[in-house]
Amino acid sequence: MTEAADYLISAVLIGTGATVVMDIWTMIRQRLLGIPSLDYGLVGRWLGHLARGRLRHDRIAASPPLRGERLIGWSAHYLIGIVFAGVLLAFFGLDWARDPTIGPALLVGLGSVAAPFLVMQPAMGFGIVASRTSHPAAARLHSLVTHAVFGGGLYAGGWLTHMVLR
Repeated sequence: MTEAADYLISAVLIGTGATVVMDIWTMIRQRLLGIPSLDYGLVGRWLGHLARGRLRHDRIAASPPLRGERLIGWSAHYLIGIVFAGVLLAFFGLDWARDPTIGPALLVGLGSVAAPFLVMQPAMGFGIVASRTSHPAAARLHSLVTHAVFGGGLYAGGWLTHMVLR
């Protein structure tokens, strides 16, 4: 297998695995703590409107729904997870995928929280770092914990990929 193919396959497997771990966490969090997960249909709505030239919304939930927004949102959610796995591999190399360690995975997982804090939340009407939500501190904490779990998922995905591909 070429190095480029190894990189791509590893990013897909690690990113998908990490995103599954994050989704399992949000289901557990919802059942145990009653905290709802993000509606990925709204992410799809935002992306659909973005493709039509509209970046920012006062309240994304009040913007007109779009056909296929749920599929778009969920697809984007997994694609973003794969992209962050690619970032992990770009910075730490395929050697990391051959012998995963927790530090780089947590660094990328926690670093990935910058995307919702600085791009998605403001564009969807939630403010920078969730400042326009009803409970900003709680929203920030939940985002940080969820992205730390994603980092743990990157590590677990790295080990599973290592066992499958090596």
